[in-house]
Amino acid sequence: MSSSPVPVPVLRTVQVLGGASGGAHVRSLATGLAARGVRVTVCAPVETEGEYDFTSAGARFTPDAVSALRAAVVEADVVHAHGVRAGMRAALALRGRRVPLVVSWHGGGPGAGRLSLLLERHVARAAAVVLGASSAQVDLARLRGARDARLAAVAVPAGPQGPVAVADPGKARAELGAVERPLLIAVGSLVRRRGYSVLLDAARAWRTLDPVPLLVIAGEGPMRAELARRIEAEGLPVRLLGRRRDAARLLAAADVAVLPSRWEARSPLAQEALRVGVPLVATAVGGVPELVGEAGVLVPYGDAGALAAAVSGLLGDPARREALALAGRVQAMTWPSEDDTVAQVLSVYDELTSRRR
Repeated sequence: MSSSPVPVPVLRTVQVLGGASGGAHVRSLATGLAARGVRVTVCAPVETEGEYDFTSAGARFTPDAVSALRAAVVEADVVHAHGVRAGMRAALALRGRRVPLVVSWHGGGPGAGRLSLLLERHVARAAAVVLGASSAQVDLARLRGARDARLAAVAVPAGPQGPVAVADPGKARAELGAVERPLLIAVGSLVRRRGYSVLLDAARAWRTLDPVPLLVIAGEGPMRAELARRIEAEGLPVRLLGRRRDAARLLAAADVAVLPSRWEARSPLAQEALRVGVPLVATAVGGVPELVGEAGVLVPYGDAGALAAAVSGLLGDPARREALALAGRVQAMTWPSEDDTVAQVLSVYDELTSRRR
């Protein structure tokens, strides 16, 4: 008489997201975890469900109200918060419960205020494991008091057809007004740490080039009015595009991608640019040097002259741009895939839940 197999309990995880930032990563995780039989609940702002459609990825979605988050974590085996603020909310919801908290660290960088430092310390100490997308973030989490901080690279989702390919880059350039002039692109929210004020300083120097390149910035945020005033007052060859769902398509049609940030961990723009073979000029901050290696041109943060010269040099050197395009694709092949990312996260979950058995 054969005995019945012992049923394997289903792993239940709650993914906590504080805003749109990190939404693509959470959707990628939800898709991969659900495909592996994990029961996934995403607790996030309502608008993120409309943008990332976590439900179709196999997850249950619940709004990020305090009461909804507390209800969601009741039956969770692991709670995974994305970002320091989401980590704080998750830690409060879990107070008094013996459920491990994993935090993907999106905080840090120079210039953090006292309140941010206190928040980071609390979250670092509350987490069973902190996952940093770069070595710099792992070091910072340990400095803030994390008991267990690990490197966990975040793969940029490549989409259903893989990396973006532009069948007609001329059409994308025509839409932007860059048919017979170089096209430069920056992508990211219009906030101070992105370094857009320095980027506009560099754009002044590009007015002397012939033809004058067009810089387009895809993103939205609180600095929009300030940047728009400068562009108009100084006659800069810059267009603010607002938030674009087709930013990856525009990036693939550009001559050079520019990342002027004060701090980046594992920049989605840098990953997308190298993956599609667009030469990158970026600041040597945070995790950027580790991510890019020799496949991009790195300059100091805040040095508008160095930024302008690096871009001008590339525009005047087609052979160098071609070499960087090839190097970027090679570098991108060394990065972990979405499957690798999901597998690493799942191994952390399994490790934490096995301690509780």
